[in-house]
Amino acid sequence: MSSLPHAVSDPLVWGPPGAIPDERKLRSLGQALAEVLAGRRPAESVADRLTERAYRELVRAGRMIEAKRPPFVGSPHVKEPKDGAVEMCLLVHCGERSHVLAVRLERRGVQWLCTDFETA
Repeated sequence: MSSLPHAVSDPLVWGPPGAIPDERKLRSLGQALAEVLAGRRPAESVADRLTERAYRELVRAGRMIEAKRPPFVGSPHVKEPKDGAVEMCLLVHCGERSHVLAVRLERRGVQWLCTDFETA
């Protein structure tokens, strides 16, 4: 069994008209982003889920979450501010101090891509 983190497997595919990605897929993406921001997963593992600009920002940001143990994200709180856009925030549990991760996704064809993220 490899100790390297695996890539996020299923793409965030657009479902029926008006549908947003299901909570499981959104949480999986949030978990993967939190692991990258904590330095526990390579950014390349989520590259196909981000726009080029968001990926460059993720690589530039480097380690933004200090965590003595692997981060664990809670359930996403999801809003759809306009058709074709989803914003979610997740609580990232890291031991003594928790963080918040905000993520914006936009529909590009049949796939949802992360266009922006922020953590505190």
